[in-house]
Amino acid sequence: MKPRLHIRDLAVLAIIAIPLVYLYFVYASLPEKVATHFNINGQPDAIGDKSSLWVGIAILSGVNILMFLLLRFLPAIDPKKTAKYSAGVFNQIAVAVVLLLVCINIFIINAAQTGQFRFIKSLPVIMGVFFIFMGNLLHSIKPNYFAGIRTPWTLESEETWRKTHQLGGKIWVAGGFVIVITGLAVPGPYNTYVMMGLLFTMAIIPVVYSYVYYKSIQKKQNI
Repeated sequence: MKPRLHIRDLAVLAIIAIPLVYLYFVYASLPEKVATHFNINGQPDAIGDKSSLWVGIAILSGVNILMFLLLRFLPAIDPKKTAKYSAGVFNQIAVAVVLLLVCINIFIINAAQTGQFRFIKSLPVIMGVFFIFMGNLLHSIKPNYFAGIRTPWTLESEETWRKTHQLGGKIWVAGGFVIVITGLAVPGPYNTYVMMGLLFTMAIIPVVYSYVYYKSIQKKQNI
């Protein structure tokens, strides 16, 4: 069966267009020069023409569309035909990624309007919620070559894949809650550093675990 877009897919694509519509309506009210980059305190440290906003928002929206379509039609383009076993999970992940990138686009436009990144505490909260959601889905992803914790050891062993994703899911959920809490409690200039440290930890632990678990299986098999 050939892949095709459904009404719900068109609704998601419409959501991706929201930042572009938002920018269209506020563009005339923007100053000719707007903030294009912000420091850790949420203060602007780079200025550019407001027309550059169209380029940045269009690029991020294009990336959003490509990510959505890739995840949406992953089972159809997978030569190994393994992604089809997680098609429903990939659809949920696709929508979550779309919403995250749409929020980031809206934050960028609002920052250009106000001259200050006022969402410096909101962004970690949104990221935390995103990883809580993703963590709850992680254990449901079946072995494939496109999405999930793809290390040489998880791809080599289905049991290692399963155990790694079970652990990774728990870590991402717990890490997501910590990111939300610290995003609300830690002062703005520091919560970004805390979030980046947590994200690194959440990424590296499953990778190391996949290696250790795979080696333990090999050791048992050689006894």
